[in-house]
Amino acid sequence: MDPDKHQAPARYESGDGCLTVLIRIPVRIVVLVLVLPVRMVWDALAVCARAADRTLLRPLGRALSWLFQVLVVVPAHLLWEWVLTPVGHGLRWLATAVLTWLGHGLRWVYRALLVPAGRGIRTGVGRLLTVVLVLPVVGVWRYVLVPLGPAVAWVVEQLIVLPLEWVYRQLLTPLGHGVARLLDLLARGVVAGSRWLWAGLDLLVAVLLVTPLVWFCRRVLTPVGREIAAAFGVAWRIAGFVSRAVGRALARLAWHLVGAPLAWAYRTMCTPVGHFVRDAVWAPARRAAVAAGRTARDAVRTARETVRRARHDAWRALVGGPRVTEPREPVSPLARRLGDTQQGTTVPSAAPEPEISLRGEKTAQQG
Repeated sequence: MDPDKHQAPARYESGDGCLTVLIRIPVRIVVLVLVLPVRMVWDALAVCARAADRTLLRPLGRALSWLFQVLVVVPAHLLWEWVLTPVGHGLRWLATAVLTWLGHGLRWVYRALLVPAGRGIRTGVGRLLTVVLVLPVVGVWRYVLVPLGPAVAWVVEQLIVLPLEWVYRQLLTPLGHGVARLLDLLARGVVAGSRWLWAGLDLLVAVLLVTPLVWFCRRVLTPVGREIAAAFGVAWRIAGFVSRAVGRALARLAWHLVGAPLAWAYRTMCTPVGHFVRDAVWAPARRAAVAAGRTARDAVRTARETVRRARHDAWRALVGGPRVTEPREPVSPLARRLGDTQQGTTVPSAAPEPEISLRGEKTAQQG
């Protein structure tokens, strides 16, 4: 399988020389041998990194987040809410109730006492220094140094300045002009000779050094570097194919050695055991738990209704009101009506119901 058959040919392949063609295949073989272990290690590390991210890093991150929440955020919140906030309120009260008034008092002391005292001290010290230091110095300057200044200046000019000026004009200036002329002539000669020298050196360097280097870079280093770069690309792709093939082979081998037996064991042993546990243990336990919960809810409901009725009866007994009787089956009336000869009183102790006359007749009064 040629990995380069689907790729467009490079622009430089049409003009490759024999040296490029000669070194292409060996360079690609050597680079493939060097790159293949690196690519396989890279793919293995990528697989391990993804597995570690799924199985280790994410749970570890969640655990660290929970620990940070428990060990840092919650204590910090509690510290802020139960310690720092009351302390801050206390400090604010202290600053408002104590330090503010103390500062006002100190400011009043500073303005009312210290500032006038400082002004008086500064005035007295200033006058003392003026009398002790300034006035003597001013007197010495005005009456001693100022009259002596012109005389000292005339002596310095006659003894130092005028001789130095004569030496500069009569000796140093002509000597400097001569030295500058000589240096100018020497510089012109050196420049004229150096031009020919630099021209010869330039030609010699170009012929002996630059031209061979340019030819070597153009004919040797450029093709070699281009082929090495292309070889690295091809070798990296081939190494990827090989690494994926090895990975698929290892995955298939791991499936046949570990995965398939585990799947068979899960299907043939764990699944029936799980179904048995589900049907024989879990389902009856769940039904029993549901029944127990329903019974407990009914008992709680009955107890709540009993308590509510007892409370209602106690309240009626305390404040009075119509008594709520329990519903019972209807019975036939014990009293009889006028004209009712079929029905009589069967319970001797029952109070007779007041007799009711027919509609339109007057009710007879009973004695």
